[in-house]
Amino acid sequence: MRKFLLGGVAGLALAGTLAFLIVPGSGLQAASSDTYRQLNLFGDVFERIRSDYVDQVNDQQLIEAAINGMLTSLDPHSSYMNQKSYKDMQVQTRGEFGGLGIEVTMENGLVKVVSPIDDTPASKAGVKPGDLITQLDGQQVQGLTLAEAVEKMRGPINSSITLTVQRQGEDKPLELVLTRAVIKVQSVRSRREGDVGYIKISTFNEQTTTGLRRAIEDLKNQIGAAKVQGYVLDMRNNPGGLLDQSIQVSDLFLNQGEIVSTRSEKKPGEAQRYNATRGDLTDGKPLVVIINGGSASASEIVAGALQDHRRGVVLGTKSFGKGSVQTIMPMQGQGALRLTTAKYFTPSGRSIQALGIDPDIEVQQAKVEVIDGGPKRFEADLRNRLNNPNAKPGDAPAPAPKAAGPAAAGPAAANAAAEDYQLQRALDLLRGVSLFAQQPRPSSAN
Repeated sequence: MRKFLLGGVAGLALAGTLAFLIVPGSGLQAASSDTYRQLNLFGDVFERIRSDYVDQVNDQQLIEAAINGMLTSLDPHSSYMNQKSYKDMQVQTRGEFGGLGIEVTMENGLVKVVSPIDDTPASKAGVKPGDLITQLDGQQVQGLTLAEAVEKMRGPINSSITLTVQRQGEDKPLELVLTRAVIKVQSVRSRREGDVGYIKISTFNEQTTTGLRRAIEDLKNQIGAAKVQGYVLDMRNNPGGLLDQSIQVSDLFLNQGEIVSTRSEKKPGEAQRYNATRGDLTDGKPLVVIINGGSASASEIVAGALQDHRRGVVLGTKSFGKGSVQTIMPMQGQGALRLTTAKYFTPSGRSIQALGIDPDIEVQQAKVEVIDGGPKRFEADLRNRLNNPNAKPGDAPAPAPKAAGPAAAGPAAANAAAEDYQLQRALDLLRGVSLFAQQPRPSSAN
């Protein structure tokens, strides 16, 4: 039995779910005589290794390495999964897996971190998007395939591994010690920011749409459905996940129109289009979507659909740019082939492959500092100032107003929001849009 999947960048069972689309496999094409000669060459090399290599070799490992070599020469996301890797991938899509909690891809022979998953050993150890992992327990990563590097990062729960990391801006490599754990991914988190609903989607697994529905209903109950000013959908460092979940998440905010399409230049007749159904769970309230360089694949599908339909304002920085679709085909021996078979396109026909999604409003992450200018004087402090005719007895100059949003969310949420510059800009934008929408319109003269 096959099912449709789609996800982020190359991942660990530690890490991330790739963008997959499972479709019926095609038959083998007739091979030319030259192809048969090349296959004979492969057989000759295989036999020479078995008979003459200095150490004993494992036939299965040799063949799997050859298959992976063939696939990784195509693109960074095609690979072969043995029985264990295939089982790990299936577990990941259910939202629970063992490992470090880190999404990775391959770059110039090194393992590059796309994003750590929230509340996992990787995020707690300080792993950051863009880090290059150069060594695993002192062993060089250079020369390993992505699958081999991933396998080395897996291991028994509570066992430790040391990652040697090159980080931009650091003069020397960093050594981070991580303890492997069972990774339970709560893909949707939410909280109230004043009268704004904040929703964070960290990955797209089988629980995401259900979690998002629950989050929106909880926020409506907390704030009051009529009082909700809008929603912030945070998909920063979201590496992707299941295709059907990205479609369903988009559908919760849309009433109609195309969400995404998948196409292959080789097989144009097999294009697939996925459309929204009626019903916007947020009642058409203003929406701001936050993305960054760690937002990949399924999260880019959602951001692209909402941006093209002008349903929400996309804020932040350019996304990762993974616009390819992989097909997972079970193979004999209970392994599976992961093969890039198509590209996906946003409703306007954009391919974001290697380009990413440009935000409508670019906001770099930054640290905000309050500059104390010393004692301040106001009009009310001046001698012989004019009185306000609307003032009531006992009125006094009010201090500068504080943002109502974070305070209403509680101290912990207030601190988190205050330190997150991109989130603060999203909240400001959303409240501005809401206030503008509430202003009475001047009547036109005839």
